[in-house]
Amino acid sequence: MQASEVPRAVAAARSTASILGLTADDAIVLNDSNRLVLRLLPCDIVARVAHIAHQAGAAFEVELARRLAQTESPVATLDPRVEPQIYVRDGFVVTLWTYYEGVPPREVAPAEYAHALERLHAGMRQIDMATPHFTDRVAEAQRLVGSRDHTPDLPEADRELLSNTLRSLRQAVVERGGAEQLLHGEPHPGNLLRTKNGLLFADLETACRGPVEFDIAHAPEAVSAHYEDADQQLVGLCRVLMLAMIVTWRWHRDDDLPNGRQLGLAWLNEMRAALERYGLDMA
Repeated sequence: MQASEVPRAVAAARSTASILGLTADDAIVLNDSNRLVLRLLPCDIVARVAHIAHQAGAAFEVELARRLAQTESPVATLDPRVEPQIYVRDGFVVTLWTYYEGVPPREVAPAEYAHALERLHAGMRQIDMATPHFTDRVAEAQRLVGSRDHTPDLPEADRELLSNTLRSLRQAVVERGGAEQLLHGEPHPGNLLRTKNGLLFADLETACRGPVEFDIAHAPEAVSAHYEDADQQLVGLCRVLMLAMIVTWRWHRDDDLPNGRQLGLAWLNEMRAALERYGLDMA
């Protein structure tokens, strides 16, 4: 979120909580990227604030979280003190979530990570809900790579590499023919919380359908070996595809992720190394 918009977004979150009978005298920024994540005090609630243009995505996330809570899936839940819905205020959409205090150790063992992800996928298999396909997200990355207006600073050689990688691996993953189901979409370490209630996944807005290997690819590489019956070759293809996607987001002219360009360069080098490691030629 643009720095100039943050004060208004904070005010929208605080006033929303106040209207609902929660005291929010202070706000601590927990994360600031495409949306602002705040801890409101003293009511101790997490507010996620996005532009009104993201209203549909926020409503989707709320409904999915509500359904997953009924399956005992390891996910962060909406705060039970308010209705499970979106709140629109001053051009922003606000959702209110339970705050979880982190507990040590911060590092998650690969086997523990894999077990939590397996439990999440088991819960998601119980949900019948219309969601995008993972290829829809790949197609969006392809659109950005193909648009010099949206990615004006992307060097042409890197544009060609990303375009070839996205196209080829999207097809390769589909042709691999893995069983598909509802997925988290981005279960990377930044979306995994260690709490007194165990490991919990947060941020469900990117949920999609596809093979579980697409989700596994977002976790640290050591996790895949502990996920029962995972197709390791498919995980490898999905990992490179995922890297190509997140590199693309970092070159979007409107990307709000702090240090996004530096991360994009690092991930691009990681993608090149992965292409070489898996013997994939994207020339």
